[in-house]
Amino acid sequence: MFRQLFFGSVLLVASHASLAADNEPGNNVQVLDPVTVTGQVSTFGATKSDVPIVETARSLAVIPSDQFTAQGALTLDDTLGYTTGVLGDTFGYSTRIDAVRVRGLKAVEYLDNIQVLFGFYNTTRTEVYTLEQVEVLKGPASVLYGAGAPGGIVNAISKQAGRNHLDKELVITAGTFNRKEVATDLGFDLSGDGSVTGRVVALFRNSDTQLDFVNDDSLVFAPSITFEDDTTRLTALFNYTKRESDTAHQFLPLTVTGCPNSGVTISNPAICATASDKEIDTSFYAGDPNFNRYDSESTSLTLFGEQILNDIFSVEGTARYRDSEVDYRQSLISTQGGNPGTGPDLLNPVRPEGQAVGRSWYDRPATSDQLSVDARLRANFDTGAVSHDVLVGLNYQTVNTEINGASLLYPSPAAAAAIFPVGLPTTFNVFSPSYDGSEIPSDATFDLVRVRTREDVDTKAIYISDQISYGNFIANAGVRYDDIKTSDGSTTQKDDSTSYSMGALYKTRIGLNPYISYTESFLPVFGSSAFIPGGSTGQPLIPEEGKQTEIGIKYQPPGTPAYVTVALYDLEQTNLPDPLAFPGTPVTQDGEVEIKGLEIEGMMIVGDFQVMANLSLMDTENQFGETADYIPEQQASVWGLWAPSDGNFANLRIGAGIRYTGETESNTMAYLFPAPLPGTRTKITMDAYTVADALIGYNFGAIDLALNVRNLFNHSYFASCSVGGGCFGGEERTAVGTLTYSF
Repeated sequence: MFRQLFFGSVLLVASHASLAADNEPGNNVQVLDPVTVTGQVSTFGATKSDVPIVETARSLAVIPSDQFTAQGALTLDDTLGYTTGVLGDTFGYSTRIDAVRVRGLKAVEYLDNIQVLFGFYNTTRTEVYTLEQVEVLKGPASVLYGAGAPGGIVNAISKQAGRNHLDKELVITAGTFNRKEVATDLGFDLSGDGSVTGRVVALFRNSDTQLDFVNDDSLVFAPSITFEDDTTRLTALFNYTKRESDTAHQFLPLTVTGCPNSGVTISNPAICATASDKEIDTSFYAGDPNFNRYDSESTSLTLFGEQILNDIFSVEGTARYRDSEVDYRQSLISTQGGNPGTGPDLLNPVRPEGQAVGRSWYDRPATSDQLSVDARLRANFDTGAVSHDVLVGLNYQTVNTEINGASLLYPSPAAAAAIFPVGLPTTFNVFSPSYDGSEIPSDATFDLVRVRTREDVDTKAIYISDQISYGNFIANAGVRYDDIKTSDGSTTQKDDSTSYSMGALYKTRIGLNPYISYTESFLPVFGSSAFIPGGSTGQPLIPEEGKQTEIGIKYQPPGTPAYVTVALYDLEQTNLPDPLAFPGTPVTQDGEVEIKGLEIEGMMIVGDFQVMANLSLMDTENQFGETADYIPEQQASVWGLWAPSDGNFANLRIGAGIRYTGETESNTMAYLFPAPLPGTRTKITMDAYTVADALIGYNFGAIDLALNVRNLFNHSYFASCSVGGGCFGGEERTAVGTLTYSF
């Protein structure tokens, strides 16, 4: 399987026999057939279409499991490390969620075309072993998916039963931080003729992490069954996932991270005026292992269906019910909501000798349940010389989330009247930490401030799109109407939106396909824009809106295993919260951001060598002319693989990659005591960083051995920092050995 290479967006299948055509003098020159470029796309993929990537007038990346496994990915955000325009680890090493950003903006996470994450911290993280591939649809995607940010979406594709998935394997892995994992993928022909097949995907992991006291244990059981014949395909997929962990995000205060670190620059000198010159490690644990936890559990049933009605019409759809719960507790050093202070006893989070001024305690159990249906009618027909692929979709979704949370942020009820939370008194010292559990508040203390909140979101939508082909010219257009009702039990807000998309592409005989597209997005925001005396609320908040214009080329020289794409885009997002608003004040929606970018990606196969490279350049600006938060304006990566096909090194594979992430900024207000008002504009800049990855493996036939190392040289860095949230460390060196037995 290592002779096929999946590079970023495409799978190139090239025949060495064709490339070795006999062109010697005197012989007839053989005309090469074009090398087929077949993106791993399907009607259940990110575009809800099987139109090849090279004929799609927008940017789409597909990362199959062979590729992200070879690159050593252990989490969903890891799979995106070599994808242009995508940042997987925005807030560093994580054990709770995958904080992916596409073209600088938050990406909505989907699984098999259905959204899986709503709000924060109320469901389980997707295990990459259960996935066939990961897809990134860049830019606004509301015509196909409804509410979402304009950066794009991440859509993962689950492993499912099928007549092409009858292989069996047992995978055993062991690695750094006491990582031990056993997984299996078993395919079965239940009918004997391939019409009814079954598949069982299961995983058990017991693992520590780069942070003391933070484990990463997981149990997954995901069986599926499929019936298929010439006109029908029906699949039922069950997934049970249970994870036991803690949060790797420790919200480390600036005074003991960014201030003494040469890789972090803070524009406001008052923030570091009383900071110690000592620095804690990027993987320092600031919680209490006797209290902290992040345990999650989810159960889902997903149904897939396809039915060909006749030569023109077919129907297809996906439906899912998912029930999740999370037991989330965290203690952290209080960062005072953006107020590091200016004196040792005036709300400086950490005194020079290392003692924290206060600790905040959160007990936040959460649940979510979801019912979602996406049903589609497809029609393929011609009107004269024009071909149409029309898609009409109906989407219904109801999501209910509930939090029974308690936050202890103040030492007394009287202190709660203060502007900034200072946390509970503590003797915790970051330079000589004690984790004896003596400061954990009682359950009764939590119950005094516990508040139950609920949010119910019902969505109804209809959408239609048409892919039109006329000779070498391809055009597409789509429109969608969404009606969304959001309620918290006392207030109900209704939002509706109509979204549009259009694009055009021209296929040339030399394999150079230019294209242009325009897409839109919207994202409802629940709440009101102002508070009026007497307790009534102002006008409901309006949806955040996005729009993007993109032009580019997709180029594959005929008959060659090489591929290059270039995309230029102009992306705008409006109706954002005012980034300079004082904490706790009424929301105003005059924030906006504009992102202009250039993306280049390419791949090439030369003999036994396979190379892919990516470059992303962005120019970001908010309404104040500042660089947008947490967005690296330069990213680049290169991944290469050598897999000899014969000779003494046949069956060996060696891979190496480099990932470069440019500097990022956080621009916000700091409110420094003893005179917090007015606030002070503060910029925090994180230096660029480069990490390397490596692979060595050997295939013995039924047994395959591999060793993957991420962050090969163990480069230490902060992925991001902010005034109010502290700093977040990046992933340390991780080595994992894998034994795969195929049978």
